[in-house]
Amino acid sequence: MTVRTAIPVLLWVLALLGLGIVLAQLPLATLAHSVQNLSWAQWLAWLGVNLSIMAVATQRWRVISAAVGLPLRFGNLLMIRQAGLAVSFITPGPQFGGEPLQAYWLWKPNRPPLDRVLLGLGLDRFYELWINFAVLLLAVAVLAASSTTDIGSWQKIAVYLLLILLTLTAFGALILKQPTAVLRWLQRATQHWQHHPRLQHLQSQGQRLRSGLKTVLAEHKLALLQAFMLSLLGWVCLFAELRLVLGFVNLNLDVQAFLVIFVAMRMAFLLPLPGGIGSLEAAMVWAFQFLGLSATAALGVIALMRLRDLLTLSAGLVCVRVLQKRP
Repeated sequence: MTVRTAIPVLLWVLALLGLGIVLAQLPLATLAHSVQNLSWAQWLAWLGVNLSIMAVATQRWRVISAAVGLPLRFGNLLMIRQAGLAVSFITPGPQFGGEPLQAYWLWKPNRPPLDRVLLGLGLDRFYELWINFAVLLLAVAVLAASSTTDIGSWQKIAVYLLLILLTLTAFGALILKQPTAVLRWLQRATQHWQHHPRLQHLQSQGQRLRSGLKTVLAEHKLALLQAFMLSLLGWVCLFAELRLVLGFVNLNLDVQAFLVIFVAMRMAFLLPLPGGIGSLEAAMVWAFQFLGLSATAALGVIALMRLRDLLTLSAGLVCVRVLQKRP
């Protein structure tokens, strides 16, 4: 076994071990009750919110793709997005890994210019990553300003998030100013992707990427603004889903307590564990203990979140199968 194959296996083992340790401390007898207790109206509301999250994220990608000269059908893009998310979910790392296959699935049917495929995908992921950290930083800043305890801890987290956000911003600026240096670094960082059996014949088109990016920034500001607003709408849907899930376990929290759970949940997915397995559960237990809430409520939230993940993963794997069968 090589180091490259050993690391993912080790991360999976650590994730499952952590999950077992956390679950051993929770009242598992209430697990089924948390799911079975939902009414049809609650199931439909939860389904509607999650479908809205998928639709908004897909529409943002579609708007950006159209801006780079790659008009795509919503249904096809939704399938590719969900398939990529499924691959990312089972890939060790902070929710990335499916992007090379997404690029391939976009390119495969009609062979559009590769630079447009990569630019659309890259811009969408940059939007997602930058706004994710910006929202997380804002939430932590609110906690640091309003908390009477552990202010120093929240301030430290805010500083780390600010540094990440500034790094992302600097990286975006560097792409415009020094694209050659960035491309050399990317080629080294993604060397194993370049040898993927389905992507090895695709060559780098750095100069066209830079030209396309400048065109988008100069001529499609309205589309970029629309993508930004869709990202914010996506976060509104994410907040709504968390509020809904907390309501399912009869928790009506104030803003500060809600943000503690939200920040803990989002930070858990930054660890290099597949699907946040173990880290999400540990984060939820910590957040509920920090707020003085019951372990039963924590288990209910964990069960509902993992049920959602399981259904989303299953749908994504079906999409992977469908896309693989396409000529």
